[in-house]
Amino acid sequence: MSVQLNHTIVWCRDKQKSSAFLTEMLGLPGPAPFGPMLVVQLANGVSLDFYERSGEITRQHYAFLIDDDEFDQVCARLQGRSLQHWADPAQHYPGEINRHFGGRGLYFEDPDGHLLEVITRPYGSLE
Repeated sequence: MSVQLNHTIVWCRDKQKSSAFLTEMLGLPGPAPFGPMLVVQLANGVSLDFYERSGEITRQHYAFLIDDDEFDQVCARLQGRSLQHWADPAQHYPGEINRHFGGRGLYFEDPDGHLLEVITRPYGSLE
């Protein structure tokens, strides 16, 4: 079986603001327009397609596997913007990071309240 995730839509109120936030926080190239969307391409070929809508945005969770240097850079960007982060998705441990599977991880919110996660080890990793 060769099923792979290709893309997902990230519903937002302002695609410029939301896609810029993600690319700046993760150090990614800027988004590319495609129809009514702005597309952020990830290293593994999956894209996040930012699509505007009015009204309530259902909060989603997006997790990104990054290396240790990138993790340090994300932490510095969060601190530089005075943005809150948590060690857990329930947001019970503010200002902390987790160390699951010998790596590091944290959660933070984007402008629409989506919960973004960065981890340095995949869940279930034995390395």
